[in-house]
Amino acid sequence: MIRITTKGDFNNTFRFLNKMSKFQINKILEKYGQMGVEALRSATPVDSGRTAESWGYEISVRKEGATIHWTNTNQNKGVYIAVILQYGHGTGTGGYVQGVDYINPAIRPVFDKIAEEAWMEVVNS
Repeated sequence: MIRITTKGDFNNTFRFLNKMSKFQINKILEKYGQMGVEALRSATPVDSGRTAESWGYEISVRKEGATIHWTNTNQNKGVYIAVILQYGHGTGTGGYVQGVDYINPAIRPVFDKIAEEAWMEVVNS
């Protein structure tokens, strides 16, 4: 025969679930979305400044989770300039311009701060 006994109540669980039901994820994502835009803007190589000034973000919240998408709208002849700065591109004369990894180093500290704040929410709940 198996016997299971328990003591206590679920007050901590109910308190945690109640807090999470009131959790305002949009406010946090807005803060980090703007932080990412500033980081990307300051890290973007500058010629005319249009690419650096064209960063934005979109927030998507669904029942599966929430995401931030950083965007850059600067194009030349249908080519997104932020992408060719990052990855490089061929020239019209057969040459190649090497890309510069400026996006990943710029956005990494933002990811780290998001993870840190999320972890603090879990630990302090």
